[in-house]
Amino acid sequence: MAEEGLDVLACVGRVRAGDSEAARALLNHLHPLVMTVVRGHLPRRASEEDLAQMIFVKVFTKLEQFSGAVPLEHWVSRIAVNTCLNALQAEKIRPELRWADLSEEEEHVVQSLATAADELEPGHQLAARDLVDRLLAHLKPEDRLLMNLLHLEGRSVEEVRRLTGWNVSLIKVRAFRARRKLKKHLAMLMKDTGK
Repeated sequence: MAEEGLDVLACVGRVRAGDSEAARALLNHLHPLVMTVVRGHLPRRASEEDLAQMIFVKVFTKLEQFSGAVPLEHWVSRIAVNTCLNALQAEKIRPELRWADLSEEEEHVVQSLATAADELEPGHQLAARDLVDRLLAHLKPEDRLLMNLLHLEGRSVEEVRRLTGWNVSLIKVRAFRARRKLKKHLAMLMKDTGK
């Protein structure tokens, strides 16, 4: 809960001097602000509290850099927003597909793949396609195109060569690597299920 009438600059000075009570008061004062920023910029896979904790660690470790030229709340907001944006960027760079991200139908498809090699029930074919699309989203656009042409449209390597202009060796190597990435992402999903 924010403290009313807190002399922020005096509190910062006491925190810099090592006063733990002042640090607690400053934390209580800034907590609502930080949580508002976090909730507005929360990455999908980040916990609110974990992200807030990262922000407060940065604030207190960099408190010596606060000059007082702007209000402390503005300085903290900037750190909070940048931390959230960095987390969002990291999520885009290293996307993951987790078991919790799947719908019930997609979970059933993965479980079916793990236990049987039979054809899927008609009701689960759409979920299977959604799962394939999610897995393909982890590939580079060129690899996604190649997987679509070879495996979903059933085209031959020669047809792909004519359509893309790539040589046969490149197609085979790229397809091998793309399949390996897809298997890795599927294995991570299976690991999440404990299968």
